[in-house]
Amino acid sequence: MSQSPPTQEQPAEKSGAPRLLRGSSVVGAATMLSRVAGLVRDMALARFAGAGDAADAFFVAFKIPNFFRRLFAEGAFAQAFVPVLAEYRQKGGIAAARQLNDRVAGALGGVLLLVTLFGVVCAPLVTGIFAFGWWWDGSEREKFDLAAGMLQITFPYLMLISLAGFTGAILNSFDRFAIPALTPIMLNLVLIGAATVGTAWFDPEILALAWGVLVAGVMQLLFQLPFLAREGLLPKPKWDWSDPGVRKILRLMAPAIFGVSVTQISLVLDTLLASFLPSGSVSWLYFSDRLTELPLGVFGVAVATVILPSLSRQHSDGDPRRFRHTLDWALRSVTLVSLPASVALVVLAEPLLTTLFQYGQMQPRDMQMAAWSLRAYALGLLAFMLIKVLAPGYFARQDTYTPVRFGLIAISAKMVLSLLFVIPLNYYLQLGHMGLALATACQAAINAWLLYKGLRRDDVFVPEAGWGRYLLRLAVANLAMMGVLVGVLHFWGDWAIWSWFERAWRMGVLVVAGGLTYLSVLFVMGLRPRHFRATS
Repeated sequence: MSQSPPTQEQPAEKSGAPRLLRGSSVVGAATMLSRVAGLVRDMALARFAGAGDAADAFFVAFKIPNFFRRLFAEGAFAQAFVPVLAEYRQKGGIAAARQLNDRVAGALGGVLLLVTLFGVVCAPLVTGIFAFGWWWDGSEREKFDLAAGMLQITFPYLMLISLAGFTGAILNSFDRFAIPALTPIMLNLVLIGAATVGTAWFDPEILALAWGVLVAGVMQLLFQLPFLAREGLLPKPKWDWSDPGVRKILRLMAPAIFGVSVTQISLVLDTLLASFLPSGSVSWLYFSDRLTELPLGVFGVAVATVILPSLSRQHSDGDPRRFRHTLDWALRSVTLVSLPASVALVVLAEPLLTTLFQYGQMQPRDMQMAAWSLRAYALGLLAFMLIKVLAPGYFARQDTYTPVRFGLIAISAKMVLSLLFVIPLNYYLQLGHMGLALATACQAAINAWLLYKGLRRDDVFVPEAGWGRYLLRLAVANLAMMGVLVGVLHFWGDWAIWSWFERAWRMGVLVVAGGLTYLSVLFVMGLRPRHFRATS
């Protein structure tokens, strides 16, 4: 028998929701630990694999399940599931929420199992879709076969990490943010071990990384289960596709796959086009994208993670004033961080990449090429963060169709821009991969603008007073920070000739000097922490 939807008569259990700033700080701090571990992981990968054919093959085999993970675990599923779970909890209490979790666990687990079996059996076909250039070019077939073989090992990661994302979404819905934010550390630690000590047991050695991905998926899922059990939220999977909650999530999830994950679809297109570019292009894009993901993951994703449950509750309670205030707070917060991060990544691109990755198999030319795509990605960092906080303004209202339309417009523009940028840049400057990154930044800007205009048009969001003065403060502070960074770099020459320690302390000086300049100018111009207080 299917579960009846919750009714108004069923009392919803109230929980003391933390302030948004405190919640995002918890997620940001936990994510920072994960991202630092991720940088160490990427340093280990750069030293071990470099940017050659084997590295390109692994990054494709890793990106494919990771792409679907972001669609299901962090994207469409979470954005559809959290608002529905919040509605059940508000109207039907904890009992209704638990019943929904049980049925969603059964449906999601069954689908993931079928998809995983298909991906393992049809790994060459899937690899051909994502890296067609390697299949087409006979000289690249060895790299293609290596990628397809590793995909058979890495593809089950999709099922494991998607279930981990499901458990994390439950914890987030009950304002337990720290554990889901800490979970990705498992992947980083396992891959560090695989790259440093696990290669002795494999031939070719790169297979150690593929098996590391699979082991990490198991560990990330198991890590969260005890915390769910302690909260009394551990699901007991039940196969019930007729359940109204499951069907509602599926309706919301289908369009949300495109709406929330349009950036990920764009990155896959980058990988496909990069397979036609010179060897190393996939790796250059990977390392530059990783540095762009650092501020995006630490802060943009943290704010988005915290505001979605709050916005869902505020919409369910019929409180448009608090809904607008939450969005305004989120926009101010991500703008405060994304603008200086963009400036720093543009100015410090090559020194930063050299400090982190130019060791072992990684060559100076690889850092120079990756620096160009990093600068291009950095230009779109603000837009990437805006998408993260604007999209929940739709999903919290269970509107997944509008972001789909905007996302398809943006990704269509990206396809055209990719060709316009890649062909001339690759022909004249051998910088086709930079053209891909630049087109991605433009696509993000288009998507963010459409999301913002849609919220304004529907009167869902109205900017609060003071935005003009706030943006002026940010502009002055960023110009001052850029001047300091450029001035210090003028006296420091080729970073490649220095040891790791010399690179590290100089980079530390730049980061501290730039950060202090930025914060000091904002303080002098009157910006205070109290301006970012917000309640959930």
